[in-house]
Amino acid sequence: MTSVGGCAALREDIEARGLAWRGAFHPAAADAVPPLPGGRAARTLVLIGFAGGQQWPGFASSLEASDGQPHPLNRWSRRLVEDIARGHDGLGLYPADGPPWLPFQRWAQRAEPIHPSPLGILIHAEFGLWHSYRGAIALPVPLALPKLADCASPCASCVARPCMSSCPVGAFRPGTYDTAACIAHVASPAGRDCLELGCRARRSCPVGREHHYSAEQAGFHMRAFIR
Repeated sequence: MTSVGGCAALREDIEARGLAWRGAFHPAAADAVPPLPGGRAARTLVLIGFAGGQQWPGFASSLEASDGQPHPLNRWSRRLVEDIARGHDGLGLYPADGPPWLPFQRWAQRAEPIHPSPLGILIHAEFGLWHSYRGAIALPVPLALPKLADCASPCASCVARPCMSSCPVGAFRPGTYDTAACIAHVASPAGRDCLELGCRARRSCPVGREHHYSAEQAGFHMRAFIR
């Protein structure tokens, strides 16, 4: 495929399957992108995921979501990404594969204007904390990509930082996250609000509030988290 036409076709394919194009970049050796079969170097890495709640219905209506087997979202994501990768001579890569874990957060910051937040989750200027990366496709051709926008982190101008003060058990501190305290709270009767609606600290962020996950989506992720 050509570099320009291939980019448009790949994006259309991703979105037609109910996933979101989450940016792309031309990797360097420091990005630690695995080689393609046959030892071919990856010339473009395309990230794929969710942006807000738009992609949730596609998963919720899938066979994986209702078959009762473990890790339904990962299995659904892998099935779709593998299909897309095969159609574009690419290699599917996944954040759940490891250890060693692939550096998806580094890749995300190379692919689109996104920044670390005080919670440790990457924050997007439009979607806030309500997004995720479900996979990536490494391609052997250098697709024509737009220049990455220069966008400051929304957190840089946030004085109140409610995300750091709204956790009921104070699990978040600058540079640290008390995972055990968070899980214990969410799994307890007192944590029902976080379990059913999503992390209270995450919900307190004013950026992208219109993209908050539905109760169904938030509850799915929180139940998976405490398991």
